[in-house]
Amino acid sequence: MRPLARYAALHSYVELGQSLGLDPVALIRAAGLDPASLSLQDRWVPAAAIADLLERSAIACGHEDFGLRLVERRRFANLGPLSLVIRDEPDVRSALRVLSRHENMYNEALHTRLTEDNGIATIRLALDLGGPGGTRQAIELAVGVLHGLLRGFLGPKWQPLEVRFSHPAPRDRRTHHRVLGTHLAFDSDFNGILTYTTDLDAANAMSDPQLRAYAQPLLDVTANALTTTTLDRVRSLIELLLPTGRCSVDQVARSLGVDRRTIYRHLAAEGETFTTLVDVTRAELAQHLVANRRHTLTEVAELLAFSTPGNFTRWFRRRHGCTPSQWRAAAARRAE
Repeated sequence: MRPLARYAALHSYVELGQSLGLDPVALIRAAGLDPASLSLQDRWVPAAAIADLLERSAIACGHEDFGLRLVERRRFANLGPLSLVIRDEPDVRSALRVLSRHENMYNEALHTRLTEDNGIATIRLALDLGGPGGTRQAIELAVGVLHGLLRGFLGPKWQPLEVRFSHPAPRDRRTHHRVLGTHLAFDSDFNGILTYTTDLDAANAMSDPQLRAYAQPLLDVTANALTTTTLDRVRSLIELLLPTGRCSVDQVARSLGVDRRTIYRHLAAEGETFTTLVDVTRAELAQHLVANRRHTLTEVAELLAFSTPGNFTRWFRRRHGCTPSQWRAAAARRAE
């Protein structure tokens, strides 16, 4: 299965895109993602689609530093529940180990490895999208986020020994210097950051030993809750693809890097079929969209991939025992 990542990876993407003269909605759709779901930070989508969106955006606006510009708009909390635990780790080394051990909570494609040798700590970042695709922007985003995390622990004056990238240098390095400092190396054999091992021993001024005792069990519970099964992956992709009109088992299989038989087999093992899963997911979305007056009922029918409003009305009546307009009216009365 191709790895997934949380929509949180695109925090502030729309604002940055607009500031650079882009049409974020069009680019999001071109990458196979749903603009309306971007606010759902914990929703899982194919990591390759996020990387593709970043590459398309960099090309469209003519800025090779697009990923790093996104870093400047990131906050510590964008790591989700993981940020609560890292904040209270006693030192930088411990925080990095927690980050590496639980990185699949926010990005299954990202792999972090820490090594120490002769007083030098090397933090390597690798991105495995499960298939071909550009990664320059996603790598720079990941390295930039790591750099910001280290600076948050070590203070604004901290500088790494070197920041390395396996891709070529950009034509203009000003954003790289502003975000990462001047000690940069391109065309390297890995992506990551080098610093002194003594930096890893630095105490975390934010750490509270009493809160840490509460935070660690919270991480374990959250990690178990966020474990994604094949059923979870398929359901998330159905929700993503339904509004695009491209919700088919073949499209879901392509997004996950497998064939349709693998999808059928995994769903059968969990007592589900693709058809019933689409129907249940569509019904849940229909309830939400019909109750919300943001869209006309004709638009709702289109968002749920019905060929005509009449087909949608007949399906909705069979499913819920009333027409969409009757459901909407009842929802409005309850809200009064």
